[in-house]
Amino acid sequence: MRALVVSGIWPPDPGGPASHAPALAQFLRDRGHGVEVVTTADAAPGPRDYAVHWVDRSSSLRHARAAALVRSRAARADVVYATSMIRRAALGASLARRPLVVKLVSDEAFERARRSGRFQGTLDEFQAADDARNRFLRSTRDAALRRARHVFCPSAYLRRLAIGWGLDEERVSVLPNPAPEVPSLPARGSLREELGLEGHVLGFAGRLGPQKSLDLALEALAHVPGVTLAIAGDGPDREALERRARELGLDGRARFLGSVPREGVLRLFRAADASLLSSSWENFPHTVVEALAVGTPVISTDVGGVSEVVRDGENGLLVPAGDAAALAAAIERFFADDALRERLVAAAAPSVAGHTEEVVFTRIEEELVRAAGG
Repeated sequence: MRALVVSGIWPPDPGGPASHAPALAQFLRDRGHGVEVVTTADAAPGPRDYAVHWVDRSSSLRHARAAALVRSRAARADVVYATSMIRRAALGASLARRPLVVKLVSDEAFERARRSGRFQGTLDEFQAADDARNRFLRSTRDAALRRARHVFCPSAYLRRLAIGWGLDEERVSVLPNPAPEVPSLPARGSLREELGLEGHVLGFAGRLGPQKSLDLALEALAHVPGVTLAIAGDGPDREALERRARELGLDGRARFLGSVPREGVLRLFRAADASLLSSSWENFPHTVVEALAVGTPVISTDVGGVSEVVRDGENGLLVPAGDAAALAAAIERFFADDALRERLVAAAAPSVAGHTEEVVFTRIEEELVRAAGG
């Protein structure tokens, strides 16, 4: 089988697709399949065991160029797999007359509406937004997804949404994000010394954009003295978040580390006492599984499919979205209750032991082979 993997982001970009796409591509390559990748980037991606074709994000014609590149590379493949850029992947695959398999990581129409400032509500509210622009975005989303032979959703929450868009439920299945293969890591104390972290430490990794609502995390942090938040990632909100940290008087308790590679994220989570997620909306975040895999519990807002992997009081703590006071109270409780903290730490890694890359990627491989065979 020859597979074309399409992802809108790629290392060193932060975010789930930038972790998932190269890991899956390497898995398929190691299984003897032909693999190529189409992505967008700010600079040429580093070398891999397979060809990575890219479109410069600074181009005003990047969307059209990405679709054209998918079409051209898909013509040499048996199947197209898209983990983002779904509309462009669907167009390119259709023009090349190749089957498409999708991993649906979010509602791209919703995220585009949020980025443009045309919509300020929640993901669920967006599904019924009745203005012409949002109806158009939803219609293009639905048309692209109907082109797919199969759609994987990392959470039951997102699957319910997708079926509500009119997709055939027989072609939409839940496949959780895989836990990473954890490398041999130094002891937590050694990692803290390496990263210059002391005392009570929370870790965050991801794109610094509106979805993650890190301003809420900073506000919560301001109400819990003696706790440091180490932030790995970059994005459009970084400057505003650094300014907000200064306004809140956090005095270095919010540490902005910039973009780090995936192993660096695992090292950060291993060094931290807990992972913090303050998102306004989510599907099934890769970073939640990564934190749990290295034995670090999660303190998170209860959004999207997060509660399908983080169980309140078992391997983490969940609070309502948008409530800084509740988030601060959860952080305070976590560090004040030694027995609770020890229980959550003990349950973290076992809670994702069944989500191995071998299991998840094999399921995707099976669907790709089926689609490629007609």
